[in-house]
Amino acid sequence: MKRDDQMIKTNLNNYQLSIELLKAISMLNFKDFTKVQKQVIPVMLQEKDIVVKSPTGSGKTAAFAIPICQLVDWEENKPQALVITPTRELAIQVKEDIFNIGRFKRLKVAAIYGKSPFYDQEKELKQKTHVVVGTPGRIIDHIEQGTFDTSKIKYLVIDEADEMLNMGFVDQIETIINGLSKERVTVLLSATMPKDIENLCDKYMKDPILIEVEEENEAADNICQERYNVNEMDKINLLRDITIVENPDSCIIFCNTKQKVDELYSELSKLQYTCRKIHGGMEQDDRLRIMNGFKKGYFRYLVATDVAARGIDVDNITLVVNYDLPEDKESYVHRIGRTGRIGKLGTAITFVTQNESRFLNDIHQYIGKEIPLKESPEKEIVNNAKEEFTFKMNTAPEIKETKGSELSQEIMKLHINAGKKTKMRAMDIVGTLCSIEGMTKADIGIINIVDISTFVEILNNKGEAVFQKLQNTPIKGRLRTVSKVNSTLS
Repeated sequence: MKRDDQMIKTNLNNYQLSIELLKAISMLNFKDFTKVQKQVIPVMLQEKDIVVKSPTGSGKTAAFAIPICQLVDWEENKPQALVITPTRELAIQVKEDIFNIGRFKRLKVAAIYGKSPFYDQEKELKQKTHVVVGTPGRIIDHIEQGTFDTSKIKYLVIDEADEMLNMGFVDQIETIINGLSKERVTVLLSATMPKDIENLCDKYMKDPILIEVEEENEAADNICQERYNVNEMDKINLLRDITIVENPDSCIIFCNTKQKVDELYSELSKLQYTCRKIHGGMEQDDRLRIMNGFKKGYFRYLVATDVAARGIDVDNITLVVNYDLPEDKESYVHRIGRTGRIGKLGTAITFVTQNESRFLNDIHQYIGKEIPLKESPEKEIVNNAKEEFTFKMNTAPEIKETKGSELSQEIMKLHINAGKKTKMRAMDIVGTLCSIEGMTKADIGIINIVDISTFVEILNNKGEAVFQKLQNTPIKGRLRTVSKVNSTLS
């Protein structure tokens, strides 16, 4: 692998990105690119294979999402980019990030993953799709069923490769790769670089450039790490004291098992914490609903298993608590990486019981330093902090804007009560809209035609005028019922 050290650029304009991408990026509040983004974006725009070794929370998703959105051809109907992720949560998160960045380029992004209706995904893939994000098993299912055409895939991204390895997905990844064109760009991203991943790179990549952002970067430096020795039965009291003293706006508490999550959630609910839980035994829709609620700040505390560590992209998590010490060192890094993200400060607190010294030593060796041992907060300090803690608990949280909300402010989504069953086509919608005075193709966003409905986004603050005009304008020969859609993300 060739190491790339000089491709560091600082100004957005240096990347020669399209106007549509620059608009979305600035509205997503990118003040400047992170280290990994500055190195990956220009190389990927040159369509070279890249191996990225960079810690969690360093901004890897945008590093590959921005070039993908720039490189794909809007006119091509078949998918041109495939992103493989280890978990459903991460697939959904990555889809959302690519969708937001490609919003004004009108890119269609599909997420395909297990425990979600195959038929719905099949219908989505039948329409124009530019980028597919998915988990290995479901990607293979769609390829084998003939519902995912990979013949035009030019860009392959393997995200969180080390986690895929841990979850036993390497054979499935190889199966997917072997079905793709050899004339493609391959990007592999990983927080660690075990031997098996190096072998994968050697086998399937063309002279990849290695881009390495050191572990001692902002993600690690911005996290204050502490540990407390505690008996199992005393954990809940210590947690209570620490949360009173820390009084976080947003906190994730990690447990090792579903049962422990359920038990701790029950205890915190009794203590009147604004709290929810998430683990692998829950329905996907419930997990999504809870994750969205946490992102928006409807509740301050989330009790979770490691399933939630991959796919929580919340900007302002101020405290992470390892209620149970993770049994593998990589999980520790991924858990604490939920806080201190991209320049922000955070605290990670770990509870250690008497028989866990072996796991703790592994973590210390892995992160290259010892987590400082602290004494439990003194009663007086806890008592002094109680009033402020209680006040915050009884105050409704400030609801946060989701990442793409600013993008949506000048976009109106309309529903038209006609779809595939009435032979509605995208060109019918475009033709009608462009006949409205003041409208051009550039003002038309993503069009999504399903069985008996069509959804279309109107850009550039022209939605209200178009909505009014369509009340009396025929579409494909007749008047249709046109209504506004509340959500811009369906």
